[in-house]
Amino acid sequence: MPELPEVETVMRGLKPVLEGRAIAGVALRREGLRFPFPEGFAKRLEGRRVTGLWRRAKCILAGLDSGDVLLVHLGMTGRFTVFSAAGRRNLGEFYFEATAGEAGEGPHDHVVLTLDDRTRVVYTDPRRFGIMDLFPESQAADHKLLRGIGPEPLGNAFDAGYLAARLSGKAAPLKAALLDQRVVAGLGNIYVCEALFRAGLSPRRKAKTLVKKRGDDPRLAALVGHIRAVLAEAIAAGGSTLQDFAHTDGAEGQFQQRFQVYDREGQPCLSCGADIRRLVQAGRSTFYCRNCQT
Repeated sequence: MPELPEVETVMRGLKPVLEGRAIAGVALRREGLRFPFPEGFAKRLEGRRVTGLWRRAKCILAGLDSGDVLLVHLGMTGRFTVFSAAGRRNLGEFYFEATAGEAGEGPHDHVVLTLDDRTRVVYTDPRRFGIMDLFPESQAADHKLLRGIGPEPLGNAFDAGYLAARLSGKAAPLKAALLDQRVVAGLGNIYVCEALFRAGLSPRRKAKTLVKKRGDDPRLAALVGHIRAVLAEAIAAGGSTLQDFAHTDGAEGQFQQRFQVYDREGQPCLSCGADIRRLVQAGRSTFYCRNCQT
């Protein structure tokens, strides 16, 4: 599933294309994705101008001049591709002619937005686990995907003091605590594994053991710093492509080439040479070095 860096990358790719443009047409190739589209979905989008685009946790949100907000969650395999009016897909400095499937007629192309400059934004989702919803902006804080989630890990509200307060008394494994969206928004399996390795902390240690009764544990501040650094580096690299993720121009992410532990089971640790191990926590694979992480 795309995590914060991948969603941020997609949002940044869509932002210059969508912001300030009106949605001239909406083609829906099915009645919904993971859930049915809201009633009157296409009609409520058509003719509306996009006033802003931003990310919250793992969701992309687009503000409309109607006062509504379009929310998109990419699910497991969702992706957007942008095509010019001539049906060409921009890839860096080069252009490639789109085939009929690429242009929005493929079997997994479920939503096609045509903008007022004839640009097409195609949403493709083979497994259809994605979500699209439309609701008044005043209801955003209460939306089921946004309600009660924690601060953004790259924002000022996420610091050692905040993390200490949220981890205090938690007997859950540290990795599970960091994956809890109520603690911090947007973190996923890949980047928690990588941040814990950099911080030298075992994913199995109890979260509460990082909270001291008196004074701040310096390891918390270090962990916050590593989380921020991993995410920033991943965003700069365009995210990680393991299977389906791609940018809006079709390019793949590159951060997977820098993984130090994730998906490296049995390979030597880049720090100490010991084999990277894998364990399953809450149904998810965790990768770590038993020597470097305590």
